[in-house]
Amino acid sequence: MPDSGKESFIPPFTNPLETNPGLTINDLNRYLPAVQTIDDISMALDQMKEGLFLSTCLDGMKQLPDRSIDLIITEPPKDPWSEINDQSGRMTLQEYYQWNEKWLDQSYRVLKNTGGLYLLCDWPLSSMYHGLISNRFMVQTRITWRDQGDKGQPRSPTWKNEAGDIWFATKSENFLFDLRAVNLESDQNELISVSENGPQTNFWMDIPGVSDGNRRKPAKLFSKILNTSSFKLNWVLDPFMNSGDVGVASKRYGRRFIGFETNKDLLLLSMKRIDQEG
Repeated sequence: MPDSGKESFIPPFTNPLETNPGLTINDLNRYLPAVQTIDDISMALDQMKEGLFLSTCLDGMKQLPDRSIDLIITEPPKDPWSEINDQSGRMTLQEYYQWNEKWLDQSYRVLKNTGGLYLLCDWPLSSMYHGLISNRFMVQTRITWRDQGDKGQPRSPTWKNEAGDIWFATKSENFLFDLRAVNLESDQNELISVSENGPQTNFWMDIPGVSDGNRRKPAKLFSKILNTSSFKLNWVLDPFMNSGDVGVASKRYGRRFIGFETNKDLLLLSMKRIDQEG
């Protein structure tokens, strides 16, 4: 009979080699040594460099020169403290508002005078962002798109929300916007130019959904934004990179990309996706 006086062995790790979904051990071996932090950010207007950095948005953006970025595309987190390892708890509404003020101030500083900001958000926060952006930028329009992604929210007892908002704002009235450059990807991945006389609205119902549960956005969403509001080799910034959707699209369309992320697993996943999908 077994000795009842002995405690059974409990391993310290149930699965010490378990990785984040989308990452393998080979991925970790490949991308971990290449992780860059805020200490690796050293840029001037004539010495800009692409990169993905393990950094908060505020710390990272403070290292960027004034008027160095052509386009910012981003979706701010709803609870920033939960995504920073050395913080705990949740922000109050006032703290969240003030935190948004700070990174939007930095966004205004780093954008070129001809630059633009596309801010993605859900409807509960949309009016707040409208006010915040209006205090600094010139709001050009609010885009509404059919967001069919799995938001991880409980089933609504009333109407299911499938609408997402995108606020488009600029620093001046002299900004880049070229409807003739809007391109749609066909099933054969060929670029089909839309007629310059064709109607283009701020109501985007033609965006396919992504339902992988990873907060990813459809590639077509960013292709429309990039092709109307930037040229090849322009500088694109995503201060809240998540899994790298904006970076993948930027590389695919020949833009130069800078991204910040506080979650190392998501940073590694972004590095992998931009390397393999861009």
